[in-house]
Amino acid sequence: MNKELGKILIIDDNEDILLAAKLLLKKHAHFVQIEKNPQKIPFLLNQEKYDAILLDMNFTKDITTGKEGFYWLEQILERDPTAAVIMITAYGDVEMAVRALKEGATDFVLKPWQNEKLLATIENAVQSKKATKSGQTPPKESKKDTKNASNPFAGIIGESESMRNLFTIIGKVATTDANILILGENGTGKEVIARAIHAASHRKDKVFVSVDMGAVTETLFESELFGHKKGAFTDAKEDRAGRFEVANGGTLFLDEIGNLSMSLQSKLLTVLQRREITRVGANQAIPIDIRLICATNMPLYDMVEDGEFRQDLLYRINTVELRLPPLREREDDIPTLANYYINVYCEKYKVPQKTLSPSTIKKLQKYHWPGNIRELQHAIERAIIMSDDTVLQPGDFLFLLQKEESAEMDIQDFNLENVEKLVIQKAISKHAGNISKAAKELGLTRASLYRRLEKHGL
Repeated sequence: MNKELGKILIIDDNEDILLAAKLLLKKHAHFVQIEKNPQKIPFLLNQEKYDAILLDMNFTKDITTGKEGFYWLEQILERDPTAAVIMITAYGDVEMAVRALKEGATDFVLKPWQNEKLLATIENAVQSKKATKSGQTPPKESKKDTKNASNPFAGIIGESESMRNLFTIIGKVATTDANILILGENGTGKEVIARAIHAASHRKDKVFVSVDMGAVTETLFESELFGHKKGAFTDAKEDRAGRFEVANGGTLFLDEIGNLSMSLQSKLLTVLQRREITRVGANQAIPIDIRLICATNMPLYDMVEDGEFRQDLLYRINTVELRLPPLREREDDIPTLANYYINVYCEKYKVPQKTLSPSTIKKLQKYHWPGNIRELQHAIERAIIMSDDTVLQPGDFLFLLQKEESAEMDIQDFNLENVEKLVIQKAISKHAGNISKAAKELGLTRASLYRRLEKHGL
């Protein structure tokens, strides 16, 4: 089974909670570490790199205030500012959840949790961490530092004409409350741009809440976004604030907006028009004040023509539209981006500083990068690990050429595994890295295609 959630660390003083979580997550994660004593967190972080950390808000010394949880959240983020930390508590409320997110937590869940919701939350946190790392924010810069920086776009690498044009537009719209729609292929840094816009806005001292709409199921949509009252349904054991309510006063980022069904689009549109939400099981409407940023890699205008996306919703979310250029259109930025990731991974793997030869730079600039910045990041990491020389040569990136050649080959090997890999490569190449389009042509869901990409090392 594909262990898509990676390595998970869970810290909670309730042994039953730990065992239940491990039993659930070990089916979906590569490795699950559980720990009752938060004092062991520094040791555990020195021993292993975790893709997500589930941290209890309250331990036995501090029953309800969350002080211990905030203390250990700060300790974790000091050691790794990019850590994906999910706070868990039985005493959650909006104020505490907002503070946790402000302090740098990626998300929060209430216990007892719904298994499906917990899995979706962790998957979203892991993907968010990958997106942040595949963007250009310096790894040693904390979220607080980014928020307070005089130039919130200083950490975004790009001097090509397309990026300069993008920065000009962002500079004009960031200080407004206009709804923004970010369009771009996978791996182009849509969430990085959304966070930068928030950091440059008058809401920068308020919370930034990110929701992966592709990870929210039909059954959980209203509860996840609008919240619910205790007893609203079987597993609603506590009142819970939805993401709109948590983001009140700040910025709400809805990623993968193109994945919503027509019925869910209608519910979202109603809330955006009325500027108020009603929790599931409640009658009282709650006014909301948010800055809305949406993003997708899907062709929304084509979807409107095909009746797959509501035109009125599109008009509502795209007051200003930003198109992020794919990496193949940013040839001049490739050397700078590559050198940035060389510095990152030389430091991470404690190896001598490496550079790119002129011929290597030319090769990287000629490659079409269907996976965009994220693919470049992984290519550099692999080269840093495999090369023993201080100067990276074209031969250290032969796998890129092999990928291109294999995508053009006719099927000669009828081994089913190899055929599947080749067909997936062809589909992704044909659609220039657009996962949604490739998945549709292959007859797969996005999640299924992502699992196959991981399976084949693509």
